[in-house]
Amino acid sequence: MNEQTLRTLFQAVQNGKIDIDDAVGQMRHFPVESTSSALIDHHRSLRTGIPEVVFAQYKTGDQLIEILSAQLQQPHVVVATRVSPEKAHAVTAKVEGLRYHDEARMLTGNENKILRHKERAAVILVTAGTSDLPVAEEARITLHCFGHEVEPVYDAGVAGIHRILAQQELLQQAPVIIVVAGMEGALPSVVAGITPAPVIGVPTSIGYGTGAGGFSALLGMLNSCAPGLAVVNIDNGFGAACMAAAINRAEIKE
Repeated sequence: MNEQTLRTLFQAVQNGKIDIDDAVGQMRHFPVESTSSALIDHHRSLRTGIPEVVFAQYKTGDQLIEILSAQLQQPHVVVATRVSPEKAHAVTAKVEGLRYHDEARMLTGNENKILRHKERAAVILVTAGTSDLPVAEEARITLHCFGHEVEPVYDAGVAGIHRILAQQELLQQAPVIIVVAGMEGALPSVVAGITPAPVIGVPTSIGYGTGAGGFSALLGMLNSCAPGLAVVNIDNGFGAACMAAAINRAEIKE
């Protein structure tokens, strides 16, 4: 349940298109639906602008089947992150209406219910290298499901710095930029130094031994001297997308 569907429901009652009993039926699981494995928060989109998203990594296939089946009955987009191919196969064999994005390791459904923010400019999504694509794709698919356009600039790391410098005009016009990088994590600092847009750095666990599973990139980004740069957790493309969506949908005050 989100603000638009709630307004549509109330308008239909007001106009006599549906009766009160039908409206109550549609809201029966509002705001929380209890299943054997979870309390599903159907109210979250109305409160925060972002629907409840299922973190699938430590859930069983049966738990995902139950939770996602319940979510698909609601009038909002369905998203599950960190879904292994094996779990995705087990779930999609039992639940219709889900699509698996293998590189992002995500399941999505009810995409016809996505509320598009057509009046907003595209979020720019930058990656340092091809190895960072799974995290970047998690961010891209998440933003798509939240109704935001995305313009990717992939494989533009500092080892060939001309690649990102060639995008300065695009970066100058961006409302918000996500930069995904592993190794030493330098790319977000470069981007934040050539744009007025807020920049969200995503350190990835890509790198050799002293990269320490992304900690070197994380610390490099946290210690950046470039203004306007914020940092999310290692490999957290989803978290970066949520922050970018919040920035991009914010009302502009005159």
